[in-house]
Amino acid sequence: MIVKLKFHNIVALLISGLFIAFMEGMKITKVVPTIQKGLGGILGTLALIVIFGAIIGKLMTDSGASQQIADTIVSKMGVKLLPFALLIIGTIFGMAMFYEVAFLITAPLVINIAKEAKIPYMRLIIPTIAGATMGHSIFPPQPGPMALVSAFHADIAQVYIWGFVVIIPTIICSGVLIRKFIPGLDNMPLGNVMKPVDRKPKEELPSFAISILVPLLPAILMIISSIVKLFINPGSTVYKITEFIGSAEISMLITVLVAMVVFGYKQHKSGTEITQQLTNAIEGVSNVLLVIAAGGVMKEVIIDTGVGNTIVGMLGHLPVSPLILAWIITVVIRILTGQGAVAAITAAGIVAPMIAAFNVNPVLMVLACACGSNTMTLMYDGGFLLFQQSFGISMKDTFKTWGSLEFVNSFVGLLMVLGLSLVI
Repeated sequence: MIVKLKFHNIVALLISGLFIAFMEGMKITKVVPTIQKGLGGILGTLALIVIFGAIIGKLMTDSGASQQIADTIVSKMGVKLLPFALLIIGTIFGMAMFYEVAFLITAPLVINIAKEAKIPYMRLIIPTIAGATMGHSIFPPQPGPMALVSAFHADIAQVYIWGFVVIIPTIICSGVLIRKFIPGLDNMPLGNVMKPVDRKPKEELPSFAISILVPLLPAILMIISSIVKLFINPGSTVYKITEFIGSAEISMLITVLVAMVVFGYKQHKSGTEITQQLTNAIEGVSNVLLVIAAGGVMKEVIIDTGVGNTIVGMLGHLPVSPLILAWIITVVIRILTGQGAVAAITAAGIVAPMIAAFNVNPVLMVLACACGSNTMTLMYDGGFLLFQQSFGISMKDTFKTWGSLEFVNSFVGLLMVLGLSLVI
């Protein structure tokens, strides 16, 4: 429906969910409750996280914090290490913001950097986007990985720890090494859509310390919470308070409040101006949030009809690691739907039974599915079109650049997860 009939993702996902429900013989009286459960489950888990992420990204952009992070890291690492500096920048922004927001913030900054350093712009765009896509796909509190953590009951601190082990070699391969194998990289034209960003005067920028602290604050709070809980009594008041502060929603709310102060009030913005920034940020992610929710409906249908258990039973006889199977399932859904978060959420309903059936580490299953949700896609995928239209390059060049870096991200990420499965 998405590819051939050009249906909107929300409509296609809902109709697909209904099709599965009726073909599997679900009673008609149970269909609507299942839809409500799927919508409620996803929105209850992810709505505030997506909204808070969009707000943080908007406040960082408007205040110049994003510019401060980019300028400082690039100046400290120098021209020779620019690709590695941009890997770091892309990953930080991908962790902190919704992917489209991270892309629209970093791409103009990178074009400016490329012009100043006299380097073909695509040589710097590739490492930036490689970091951003992996940061967004692997780490909570982004929607896809957060849904996987919730569905698989994985330890969030371990997801961060092992996620960094997976992401470092992966983005080096997809963001730096891959450039040697892409022909015509230095001669790709730059269209007129993506303009160099208007830069703020240096004296108006927030400090680097606070600029980098805010996007990383949710991760810091969640990791500290997970570590502290290991050493205190689960029934104690301190444990309950620590668990509360370390939850994704509360850690993100705390970060939003900090961002409003340091990127808003401290820059002499009025309450009305800050409120308008928040409103604009929320409006920008409303469509994405509803698409993710529609994916939740399909996931719930898969669970309630037993399709997930059936697929596990069918695949259980194959002489292949369940981590590979989980990755393949997520890759297929990502290619079909064109949405990374939807792929992760839908795959969660299919893959969850494998964890108990095959005694798989839930953290590794989260990472395998996360890598699968970040793979090479076709021209109906939002990320593909954002990349192609922003730089005004051909479909062929988009496959050579975006397609290549996404495939390497996904495949090398899977190899790293399989390597970790030998030791944990």
